[in-house]
Amino acid sequence: MSKHETLTDIQYDQTLDAKGLNCPLPVLKTKVLLNKMQPGQILYVEATDPHSVVDFEAYCARTNHELMNVIESEQLFKFYIRRAENPKKF
Repeated sequence: MSKHETLTDIQYDQTLDAKGLNCPLPVLKTKVLLNKMQPGQILYVEATDPHSVVDFEAYCARTNHELMNVIESEQLFKFYIRRAENPKKF
């Protein structure tokens, strides 16, 4: 399954509203929240910054968190991120 497929039935443990925030704030707020979560838990993030897709892809690649899915719909970007067992420092 591609991470850009439309999945709307993913169960998540925490949510983050990053709408209206620009780079790097969505990723920084995500980092803080993921650090408080347990390994394997899923964070759902909503953002409006068009650059956030690239930012989250890079952040997850560097930290080993899993970017499970990205949904883009009318200026809103939805991210599902699974917290890594042992995330790398960012």
